[in-house]
Amino acid sequence: MIDFPAIAHLIFQKLTRWSHTFLGFLPEIAIAVLVILVARFLSGLLSRVVLSGLGRVSHNTSLVGLLGTVVRVLVISVGLFVALGVLGLDKTVTSLLAGAGVIALAVGFAFQDLTANFISGTMIAIARPLQTGDTVETNGFTGRVLEVKLRSIVLDNGKGQTIEIPSKDVFQKPITNFSRTGARRLELAFGVSYLDDLDHVQQVATATIRALPFALKDQPVQVYFRSFTLDNVQGTIWFWIDQRTIAPPPALSEAMKALKTAFNREGILMMFRPDTFDLKKRVEEAGESLETLNR
Repeated sequence: MIDFPAIAHLIFQKLTRWSHTFLGFLPEIAIAVLVILVARFLSGLLSRVVLSGLGRVSHNTSLVGLLGTVVRVLVISVGLFVALGVLGLDKTVTSLLAGAGVIALAVGFAFQDLTANFISGTMIAIARPLQTGDTVETNGFTGRVLEVKLRSIVLDNGKGQTIEIPSKDVFQKPITNFSRTGARRLELAFGVSYLDDLDHVQQVATATIRALPFALKDQPVQVYFRSFTLDNVQGTIWFWIDQRTIAPPPALSEAMKALKTAFNREGILMMFRPDTFDLKKRVEEAGESLETLNR
C-alpha cells in the first residue's frame, strides 16, 4: 500500500528547505531587482540626455535616435548582467553571452537584407549624403526626401505618391542631390526661322531669361545654336534657378511663356513643321474670306 503520510512528510520537508533557501536568498533577489530598476531608470535618463545634447548640435534625427536607442539597450544589458551576477548566476551570464552570439549569427544569415539595410541606413545617417527636404534622384526615382529611416528612404515623387527605397540600394548606388547647393541649371530648347538674325535671337533670348525674377543673377544665361533641321534652326538656353524657392517645372513654364512673348514682340518666327496643320491659322483665314465676301 502507498504510505501517504510518509509521502506528505517528504513533500513538507522539501518545501520547508526550499522556503528556507528562498528566505535566505531574499536579500540577493532584492538587490538584483533594485539593480534592474536602477538600470531601467538610468537607461531612460541617459537616452534623453543623449537625444537632447546631440539634438542641439546635429539635425540628423536618424543618427540621434539611433544613438539614443543604443545607449538605452547598453545600460539595460549591463544592469541585467550585474543582477545575474548578484544572484550568483555567473555561468548563466556566460551561457547567455554565448547564446546571444549564436543567435546573432543565425539572425544575420537569416535576415541578410534586413541587416544590410540597417547597416546601410546607419552609414547614411552618419555620412548624410541626403537629408529630409532634399530633392534627390536615386535608383531611377526623383523626389523630395520625406524621411530618412534606418531601413529605408521615403521620397515624395511630386505626383501624389510616396516611394520607399531600401537603404541598401540608396547606399550602394549613385545619388544626385539637387538641393546640396540649392542652384540647378535648366535647359530650354527652341527653334527659329532660317530668315531670322541669329545674333538678334541670341540677344533677345538672353535678355528675356535674365529678366525673369527667379533666374539667378550671379549665374550666366547661355544661348547656343546646336543644329540645322529641315524647317528651323535649333537652339538651347541654359539658365540657373534656386530650386529652394521655385521648382523646375513652373520655372520652365514661365520661361517658355516669356520667350514666346518676346519672340512675337521682336518679330522672331518660331517655325511650325511643314506638315503641321495649323487649325487656328486656317480658322483665321476662313474668317477673313467670309468678311471679304460679305463686303
